[in-house]
Amino acid sequence: MPPMNVLIKPASGLCNMHCDYCFYCDEISKRSQEVYGLMSDITIKNVIRKTISHAEGSITYAFQGGEPTLCGLGFFEKVIALQKQYNRHGIRIYNSFQTNGYLIDDSWCEFFQKNHVLVGLSVDGVQETHDLFRHTKTGEPTYKIIEQAARKLDRYKVEYNILTVVNKKTAERVKEIYKDYRKHGWRYQQYIACLDPMGEEHGKNEYALTPDEYGEFLVKLFDLWYQDYQKNQAPYIRQFYNYVQIMTGQCPESCEQTGQCGIQIVVEADGSVFPCDFYVMDPYYLGNFNKDRIQVINNRRKEIGFIERSRKLSRECRECKFYFICRGGCQRNRDFYEENQGYKNYFCKSYQTFFEHSLERITKIADEL
Repeated sequence: MPPMNVLIKPASGLCNMHCDYCFYCDEISKRSQEVYGLMSDITIKNVIRKTISHAEGSITYAFQGGEPTLCGLGFFEKVIALQKQYNRHGIRIYNSFQTNGYLIDDSWCEFFQKNHVLVGLSVDGVQETHDLFRHTKTGEPTYKIIEQAARKLDRYKVEYNILTVVNKKTAERVKEIYKDYRKHGWRYQQYIACLDPMGEEHGKNEYALTPDEYGEFLVKLFDLWYQDYQKNQAPYIRQFYNYVQIMTGQCPESCEQTGQCGIQIVVEADGSVFPCDFYVMDPYYLGNFNKDRIQVINNRRKEIGFIERSRKLSRECRECKFYFICRGGCQRNRDFYEENQGYKNYFCKSYQTFFEHSLERITKIADEL
């Protein structure tokens, strides 16, 4: 059995910031109950007890939100204790924590460092681009507070990466952002394309990213990264390293680059389970850890055909010369076309532009490994 990954939302959709493009705010607005409050002690106990007993080799718990720090440090100290209590077969346990950074202080940093928690810190470029869409509920800027959080993580030698949403404004200033991240010493970076609200027309919002803009962003970012790669100074950019992995014959670790959805367990604060962070909505409900066994949850995944649906790519996609490395991208970015009886990624043109420009050098890097 492959390593198990469990994504937990202990604060549900609750957050102490308001990001204009937040995909989870969009999701929860489209389900019968928007917010489930904070996760109870009995629920987190059931989640950990049932998942550890089912795991083989290793298990990763990723805490996201909403904003997980709203649960308080005491909650996560209980998490560590429960993991130790129920790990009766020597399973390797990894913990990661995605945060907006607003509440990160010395106590949090001490906890992360002591328990080897990998932190993901959300930063959207330079101060101007970050504060444009990532602000408090009253519209106050947040960049300086997040920058201070990064300094604290550095001081405590906490392992962390930077997660950046590529929206219209960050895409325009890729060179400036890349240089700024280098100045900060942010060596581990992940960039994700901004999502349009589910079921709505693409490109209607101020932050919306077009295929042309995203393609140009990827090209410019890769050129900057490759220059540093040649000098043995390149940061780790998740998307690029996954493409290199594919070219070496390995399986990429990023699910959006595998060509189909994987087996994921996403847990809301009440214990409800869903198949993906982008589909935490009523039609995709798989069960609840407070009453169901994992086998029941996995059977429900098969019943709704979640993974099978992601394999239905259009003929145009499957016959593309870049399909072997692109693989259709993330299902959440795909639109269904009746005439082709399959899905095609909204950012298809972006990837074609990128691979036309960069594939030769990606191949060269893979050949050198």
